[in-house]
Amino acid sequence: MPIKTLMGLASVAKPLTSEEGRRILERDQYRCQYCGLDGMAQFENSLIMTVDFIQPRARKGKKIAENLVTACRPCNVIKGHRIFHTFEDAKTFVLKRREELHKEWEVQKTRLRNKAAAGAL
Repeated sequence: MPIKTLMGLASVAKPLTSEEGRRILERDQYRCQYCGLDGMAQFENSLIMTVDFIQPRARKGKKIAENLVTACRPCNVIKGHRIFHTFEDAKTFVLKRREELHKEWEVQKTRLRNKAAAGAL
């Protein structure tokens, strides 16, 4: 869908319809194509499944099946509007960033536990 301009303001093509999104989720068997989270394993997982535009709509990504993948919300947010040459480049970035965030979370958790333990003495 082309970008329309109204009084100097650009709008991006409309997002997917429910039917279009459902087709992508079914094609990918409700599994995040970045981290592999199984959206069918438990109800909570199913709630965070989204459809990601590999080349973002904001960067003129097309609404075609080849540009769409199932992604859990965390992976979709981590990827954001970045542009990658290939899906594999995007996947590598997302997985690396997830690992970095996990390490940062572990450090913060340890820091908070140590602080709580010190306060209990």
